[in-house]
Amino acid sequence: MLSITTILAVIALPLRGLYHGTGASMEEGFMLVFPSLVQQGKVPNLDFLHLYGPTSLDTLALWFRLFGDSLGSERTFGLLQHLGVIFGIYAITRAYGYLVATGSAVVATFLILTPIGLTALAWHGALALGLWSVVFAIRARATGNPSNWWLAGGLAGLALGFRPDLAIAIAVAFAWALWRRRSDISVFAAGAAVGLIPMWVHLVRAGPVNAIDGMLIDPVVRLRPGRELPRPPSWGQVDGALQAVAESLPPWWRFPALPASQQLFFWFWAVIIVAIGVAAWSVRHHRRTGSIAGGPSDALAMAALFGLGILPQALQRPDSTHLAWVSVVSWSLAVVVITQVLRRWSPGWRSPVVATAVLSAFMFVVCPFYTYRTYLLHSRVSVGNLPVPFEIVRDGHRFWVGDPAVSSAMAQMMPELEARMKPGDSLFVGPGDLSRTVYADTYVYWLFSELEPGTYFIEMDPGLADAAGSGMAADIATADFVVLTNTWGGWTEPNASVEHGSPEHNQAVADHHCLIGSYETNLVLLFERCDGGGGLNPADLAGRAPGIGGGGIDPDATP
Repeated sequence: MLSITTILAVIALPLRGLYHGTGASMEEGFMLVFPSLVQQGKVPNLDFLHLYGPTSLDTLALWFRLFGDSLGSERTFGLLQHLGVIFGIYAITRAYGYLVATGSAVVATFLILTPIGLTALAWHGALALGLWSVVFAIRARATGNPSNWWLAGGLAGLALGFRPDLAIAIAVAFAWALWRRRSDISVFAAGAAVGLIPMWVHLVRAGPVNAIDGMLIDPVVRLRPGRELPRPPSWGQVDGALQAVAESLPPWWRFPALPASQQLFFWFWAVIIVAIGVAAWSVRHHRRTGSIAGGPSDALAMAALFGLGILPQALQRPDSTHLAWVSVVSWSLAVVVITQVLRRWSPGWRSPVVATAVLSAFMFVVCPFYTYRTYLLHSRVSVGNLPVPFEIVRDGHRFWVGDPAVSSAMAQMMPELEARMKPGDSLFVGPGDLSRTVYADTYVYWLFSELEPGTYFIEMDPGLADAAGSGMAADIATADFVVLTNTWGGWTEPNASVEHGSPEHNQAVADHHCLIGSYETNLVLLFERCDGGGGLNPADLAGRAPGIGGGGIDPDATP
């Protein structure tokens, strides 16, 4: 009981700050918008762009139906996904003792709560389901109960429905678990087929071509040039635009630390080394000790192979978020590995305590800005030591941003749009320069949920929305209202996102819409469809906007 209480206390401390934290304006925005569209019968990859599996949207749509689509409801769902990851790690490591499991779960907490707050992203749900599929597979190996194999397969199928790219991790882990167990393979496969039912339904509704295009070709082929980052990360600069914005005015941290870019450089290599090292040590340890199927070393080996299987996430875009997403499994399991090594010289309770301290100190050197500093920031908000960020509210829907100019601009724009719109009108939201669709303030759709999203590209990505012939220009031409934001006009990354796409999308605004209002020096622009068009190219205004990257500023900077 003390073990669980300790873990829950570590989770609870920053929770108030996390519930009031600045939102990722596109990622959290679409996790608020997409489930509501699913409730209306809209289909991902057919009616709107969605780069991941359908199951997370189906699940969150059901959650919203039961508990409402408030920001708090969405973040509670995200918290439950985080708890699934943390206690999945705890369950896997529990056989090594309460102290080991507690240390592993605490390490997982610092890595899973900090990258993107409580946003209910599909990755976290997939990771939780994948880890619990490992838990039930280990139980199946230990007990021989076929129902556990069925549950393991069902959870693995659901995980793939959340994130199809988890297939490598599932394949590697279950190749270990099911090697030479032909009778169990069929039970596992039957469970997986059931868990994948939302995917089968999606393939029918969206059509195989649309589904494969949206879930495989778009993210793997078309998107990569505009989202990939250097491997390893640059030594002298932060490559990821979102991290660079955050570092322009970072939260309080007075402890000695490497510069942010160097932390990312060393973290990248540490993620690879730890993932490979933990997996190799765990497999060798299991073979050397001759542990029974389903025993502690068997569980460790299977989980470590799962952690190795998610390594491509860190390699394709090594920013702080993806590095944390991959670290959470292998680094938590590293507590077990270090403990087992230490027990050769110091058996007893000291070994897991020292192991947790060693790994915690390692994180303090390698990645403190992206773990402890973020945790401290939200904890300070929780206890009232810092104010909450700036709030945007409309009809019970609220969103938090980190800069007052963004909040002010939205507060000025919203009454103007309300006065002109009618329920059922269509709304298009995008960046100020539509030839560079690098990011978008998607939460605006959610604030105006009575309006119809006027485009397939609710999520904006370089090389997709801004490509010639993407269809976005036609969407713009028919939209009743257009809201363009220049909050991310300063976006710069060492990839194809710096290149301009087709000018046809800006021209569609000029040809079909008139400017109604500009707020906070072109930070937010409101257009309405008009006869003949206004002839104003929004890219001309984008060049004179602040482009501050709103939403990433620390509450320490607020008045």
